[in-house]
Amino acid sequence: MERIDIDRIIEMAWEDRTPFEAIQVQFGLSESDTIKIMRAELKRNSFNLWRKRVNSGVSKKHLMKRSEDIKRFKCSRQKAITMNKISKR
Repeated sequence: MERIDIDRIIEMAWEDRTPFEAIQVQFGLSESDTIKIMRAELKRNSFNLWRKRVNSGVSKKHLMKRSEDIKRFKCSRQKAITMNKISKR
């Protein structure tokens, strides 16, 4: 996996509103694969803070914890992202 892909996965994993399923759609990584990447790439304290946040209920990283009203992976104001590339307008 390329560095740019790993950086994007980490960015998506940090975002509260981006579920693990979005990472799986774009990169084919399961939740456990994403956790392994985060563990390998982050400092121990940063990883622990991230895991605590993901499991706290503040984060909506799991689709079943999200409101059924939310039907998208990203903010409606965010630039369109297709297969990890920002589309040009």
